[in-house]
Amino acid sequence: MKVTILATYEPHAAKGLMQGSNREVAIAALFESVGGRMNSLMFTRGLYDVIVNGEVPDQIAGMGMTLAVRASGSVSDLVVLEELDMKAVIAAANKAAGAYKPAG
Repeated sequence: MKVTILATYEPHAAKGLMQGSNREVAIAALFESVGGRMNSLMFTRGLYDVIVNGEVPDQIAGMGMTLAVRASGSVSDLVVLEELDMKAVIAAANKAAGAYKPAG
């Protein structure tokens, strides 16, 4: 499953970054720890400090990574976007639309 992660560093984590903490190595190790792989890392200016693209085996692995990073206290905002199979989503939506009866 492909994921894109958006994160904002807490001040103490930004300080660690300034002191030479190699985030590429750390984030790659994080992905590998759950059987995944980091594909790219980009530091950005704006709402988020970093954007990571990678792959994880499933939602459980992705949420495990997310929980570990949140628990570290190193980020104030963390968004994980999962790639969807839109053909499958549209097929499910069409089935649901046929069965759903709106109120009123």
